[in-house]
Amino acid sequence: MHLEKQRYGRNKQTLINSSYIDGGEYRRKFDRITDNEDINRIIYVKAKEMLKHRSGTKIEDMYWINADTGEVVAKVTDQTIEEQIDYPDAVKKAISGLNNLIAIHTHPNSLPPSVADFNSCAKHNYAIGLIICHDGTVYEYQSDETISEKLFDLYVARYIQEGKDEKEAQLKALDTLQDNYSIRFREVR
Repeated sequence: MHLEKQRYGRNKQTLINSSYIDGGEYRRKFDRITDNEDINRIIYVKAKEMLKHRSGTKIEDMYWINADTGEVVAKVTDQTIEEQIDYPDAVKKAISGLNNLIAIHTHPNSLPPSVADFNSCAKHNYAIGLIICHDGTVYEYQSDETISEKLFDLYVARYIQEGKDEKEAQLKALDTLQDNYSIRFREVR
């Protein structure tokens, strides 16, 4: 059953626009992620690989990249569970104790970073996290502390009740949390 869900093009809402992803406008989003153009290029290449690999699915891929050298420290590209990344023991071991990692993963539904993403960033002390959305949006995020998922859900529910769609509600909730917690996020343009 999972293999059927993974087949390219199975989910029309999560298909990528390859022309845009291969184009200059998308490429330029990665030019200022870090101060090192070689690392930015590696991030861009991995972003494209993940998007092309998971186009038409709700399954995520993830890479951990050394922010100093550009080396891929670990990756998860064989998930079968939708909309989450399970950290295998080998990944946990590879990233343990490192504080200069760029964590980069896909969001097939093109939503901003989740509270789980911020909490993982804080727990593993990532230098930055990047969300690579199937619609071409890219988010950068950082976190120095964990946040209650229930609190986030309450904010999202409030903003949905005010008439915002899911993405708008999540962005508004993150803006509210950003005012009160040591988290940062932005859309990379």
